[in-house]
Amino acid sequence: MIKTYRYPDLPEKFLNRSVSAGTDKAVADAVSGVITDVRARGDEAVLDYCERFDGVRPANLRVSREEIDAAYNSIEPDFIKILEFAAKNIRSFHEKQVTHGYVDASRPGVVLGRRVTPIERVGIYAPGGTAAYPSTVLMDAIPARIAGVERLIMCTPPGGGINPVILAAARIAGVDEIYAVGGAQAVAAMAYGTQSIPRVYKIVGPGNAYVAEAKRAVFGQVDIDMIAGPSDVLVIADANAPAAYVAADMLAQAEHDKNSSAILLTTSEKLAEAVAVEIERQLALLPRSEIAGAAIEQNSMIGIVPDIATALEISNRIAPEHLELAVNDPLTLLGGVRNAGSVFLGLHSPEALGDYLAGPNHTLPTMGAARYSSGLSVDDFVKKSTFTYYEKDALAEVSERIAAFARSEGLDAHARSVEMRFEEGTK
Repeated sequence: MIKTYRYPDLPEKFLNRSVSAGTDKAVADAVSGVITDVRARGDEAVLDYCERFDGVRPANLRVSREEIDAAYNSIEPDFIKILEFAAKNIRSFHEKQVTHGYVDASRPGVVLGRRVTPIERVGIYAPGGTAAYPSTVLMDAIPARIAGVERLIMCTPPGGGINPVILAAARIAGVDEIYAVGGAQAVAAMAYGTQSIPRVYKIVGPGNAYVAEAKRAVFGQVDIDMIAGPSDVLVIADANAPAAYVAADMLAQAEHDKNSSAILLTTSEKLAEAVAVEIERQLALLPRSEIAGAAIEQNSMIGIVPDIATALEISNRIAPEHLELAVNDPLTLLGGVRNAGSVFLGLHSPEALGDYLAGPNHTLPTMGAARYSSGLSVDDFVKKSTFTYYEKDALAEVSERIAAFARSEGLDAHARSVEMRFEEGTK
């Protein structure tokens, strides 16, 4: 049963969630061993781990074009249309995120600017088995392709055969190469390269604790999207919100994982009571009721607050991954939202809409990381570099200032590198 609290007596554990700086030592040690082995033995180590963890030793790590096409053709045409519809919406939304460089020539003899260039090679990790999410393949690959990534590869576990919907989604999203390898060994292979799997410069995508730890371990060798924690939703609702809608949206998040969190903040005691009852009724009908029930019992709550302004204040402190504003005229509240991964406005914008096909990305900061970070976007797949051009007269005009600044920091060679250009006899 979900617990209900009254403001200001809300449990601290809900208000200060944060991504753990540490990790399980056994997981970290196991992942470290895998990464070391993959770096030393390449494909042979990857294949050994496939056999050990997935029960299969692929004849070829790379999935052939024929296999991808066969998987695509095996999917019901109506579901292919759904994938393509989602891809179209995701593409349309993310195309508007493209940024361009600029040139500033406003000063005589000076040209400054910034260039925006795509990351050349990106790797996507796509979980398999019961945690196969074709929606995440679309969300990860489409922004990368829009950004102009030249080589987009994907790794996904081979155990029991790769989920054909994952392969179909990858084809629709424009993934160039797919490899039948999962777990920490996939992350290591993409980070360092093997005989078959190319080294990439950024790795994105969700995974289990071993995948998350592997991404943490290779960060610096490559960039990563984020270390994702359990998923969460926070619903702010007034007295007019239907209890059935609110309960359904909370359970939709709770069924992800036993560590997921679903929070309701409401001004209505009557709604709070009705939602608690409705959660129990709907929970009994869910195939994943054990998982969702654990999340509701251990990591979720209902908070009764004096007004919507207080609810927004609490929400900004929690910084939820998903924020639903189940109130009349939700657009008037949007300006008060400072910390949230993605915001869903009104009674007919459930979070599941964003998970699949509205268009905004569903790869979002968790565990309070929305206080300082953003969801995945085209910006995550480009680099920005600046350039500087000074003519001699322009440099002469500021040379004494540069030299003075450098010597104030004790860096005489910096000063001399400028002064030398204006000394007699120096070429």
